[in-house]
Amino acid sequence: MTLYDALLGPFVEFDFMRRALVGSLALALGAGPIGVFLMLRRMSLAGDAMAHAILPGAAAGFLVAGLSLPAMTIGGLVAGVSVALAAGLVTRTTALKEDAALAAFYLLSLALGVTLVSLKGSNVDLLHVLFGSVLALDDDALVLLAGVATVTLVTLALIYRPLVLECVDPGFLASVSRMGGPTHLIFLGLVVLNLVAGFQALGTLLSVGVMMLPAACAPFWSARLGGMFGVSVAVGSLASVVGLLGSYHSGVPTGPSIILAAGILYLGSIVFGPVGGFAWRLLPARRHRAA
Repeated sequence: MTLYDALLGPFVEFDFMRRALVGSLALALGAGPIGVFLMLRRMSLAGDAMAHAILPGAAAGFLVAGLSLPAMTIGGLVAGVSVALAAGLVTRTTALKEDAALAAFYLLSLALGVTLVSLKGSNVDLLHVLFGSVLALDDDALVLLAGVATVTLVTLALIYRPLVLECVDPGFLASVSRMGGPTHLIFLGLVVLNLVAGFQALGTLLSVGVMMLPAACAPFWSARLGGMFGVSVAVGSLASVVGLLGSYHSGVPTGPSIILAAGILYLGSIVFGPVGGFAWRLLPARRHRAA
C-alpha cells in the first residue's frame, strides 16, 4: 500500500469520505472551544449529562418523522434546553446540587430516549441514534454542522469577556455587571446546540467525546486560553482524520474510531505534553548557576 492509498486516496476517491471529513472538521471547530470553557468551569460531566438529555427529543422526532434531520434536530434542541432549565430550577429551589440534578435527568433522559426509539425503530435505528452515522452525512447535515460552528464562534466572540470573567471570578462579575446570568444561559444554549450537531454525526453517546477529549488535551500543551482553543480544535481535527482513515482501512465503526483516536491523543498528551506531562516531570530540574 502506497502513502497515497493510505492517507489521501480514501478522501480523493470517495465522496462519502470527503463529506465525513468536512462534517467532522466543522464539528471540531465549534465544539473545541466550548469544551475548553466547560473544562474551565468544571462542567465536564454536565456536558456529558446534557449530551444524553437530547436523546428523548431526538427520539420523539424519530417517532414522528423517522430519520429526519430537521425533526430530530428540533426535538434534540427542545429536550436539551428543557433539561438544562429543569436542572437549574431544581438546583435553585431545592437542596440538591446541580451535578446531582443533571445526573438524575441524564439517567431519565437516556432510558426514555432508548425506549421511544425502540417503540418504532429497529436495532439499526437505535444504533444510528446512539452512535451516529458520520459516513452518511448529506448536504443538509453539512450545512447544519457548518452553521452551528459559525454561530458558536461568533457568539463566543460576542460574550468572550463576561464568559472568561465568570470562569475566573463569578463573584466579581456579579458585582460589576448583570451579564453573568444571561452569559451562562447563552453558553448553555451553545453547549446544547453543539451537542445536537454532534448527534447528527456521532450519535448521542459519542457527541460529547469530540467536545471534551480535545479540550482535556489542551492544558497539557498550552497555559494560555487562546492556545487551549487552538490545541482543542487541532486535536479534534487530527482525531477526525485519523479516525476516518482507521475506520476505512480496518472496517471498525467510524464514530467510535474517531473518539478512540481522540482518546489516544489525550493519553499521549498526559505523557508528552510540555505543560505538566509525565515525561517532562521526570526530567531533572534545571539548576540556575550563580552569577
